[in-house]
Amino acid sequence: MPDLMMASETDSPVDRFFHYLRVEKCLSANTISGYRTDIAQFSDFLKRRNQVLLTAQRQDVREFLQELFAGLVDGRSVARKLSALRHLYRYLLREKKIDFDPTGNIASPRQWKVLPKSLARDEIEMILAAPAGALSAKKGRDSGVALRDRAVLEVLYAGGPRVSELVDATLEDLKLEARYMLVHGKGDKERLVPLGKPAQEALRQYLACGRTTLARGSSPFLFIGRGGSRLTRQRVWQIVRQAASGLGKRVSPHMLRHSCATGMIENGADLRTVQTILGHADISTTQLYTHLDMKHLRGQWALHPRAQAGKGDKNYRLKTGTQLSLFSEQHPPGYSICSQCTNPAEPGKTSCALHLNRANEAAKRSKERKRNQTAPIRQTGQDRSVG
Repeated sequence: MPDLMMASETDSPVDRFFHYLRVEKCLSANTISGYRTDIAQFSDFLKRRNQVLLTAQRQDVREFLQELFAGLVDGRSVARKLSALRHLYRYLLREKKIDFDPTGNIASPRQWKVLPKSLARDEIEMILAAPAGALSAKKGRDSGVALRDRAVLEVLYAGGPRVSELVDATLEDLKLEARYMLVHGKGDKERLVPLGKPAQEALRQYLACGRTTLARGSSPFLFIGRGGSRLTRQRVWQIVRQAASGLGKRVSPHMLRHSCATGMIENGADLRTVQTILGHADISTTQLYTHLDMKHLRGQWALHPRAQAGKGDKNYRLKTGTQLSLFSEQHPPGYSICSQCTNPAEPGKTSCALHLNRANEAAKRSKERKRNQTAPIRQTGQDRSVG
């Protein structure tokens, strides 16, 4: 496959940039697809201004970001698009395709970290038991699907792999006797994912009875669909949502990954261990994923010496209720704070209802100003054409 080894000389600089991401940076296909989408959006913005990517100016980038904010695009999405443009123009500058970087001196949008959502232990047990409950009513190939679904859910919760890592796993990556599975993560990095006894048992039953009913011929992948085809990411999402249908809320595979990490932290695992298992390059990401819920935090603080001070400690005795009030739950788990105040943000947004309304009003005023500014110019052009 020559396209994977070297880029053609006839390729455009942007095409060579994507080849650089794939071959030298070893980015995943999903990440490169996101880069393509973000850069294509900026390219369409420039075409409306009779510009191209290689001639873009810093003001073009600034106005592109302003247009995104006027359209109420989430701050994290805007930051991701700016990051894609930074990588592109730094590559073009290094390859001497441009004279300066138009993304220089442009600060990334202010972002607030949103605490990921996790599931309670009884909810986890209900999800993991869903395929087993349906197994008795299924026969033949349907029973193979139920065994596969149970193994998928057990592995997702046991080691917290990403969905792409799960569907890319092969039979050779599974080491049941050693109680772990080898996964290939971001940047083509390999790591070992431990498997507990429930996951091991579910995998053994799937390999012995389920996979053979699904496979037609040989397939190198561990989890397969009907006919032996590779299991897709979309199908994994469907498996999780179907198993969680009785909970009455939307559940994603990533919530199982986060629940895995949160459970380990609450049972005494250190952050470095969790970081290694999840495959995070930066431990700050692990700290975000493994937040402790407020009930667990209050329970742990009760172990503080001052929280259990005796009645005779008149000078240093602190009331437990006063100290624990510092950790009171003022917002539900998984909430996010408005980027401009301390009120809870609207679902899926980085601003509260008040500031969202203000942003809408500002966007309307901006459009009105532009309409008023362009109106005289259009009239002047009509007068000239008539004359």
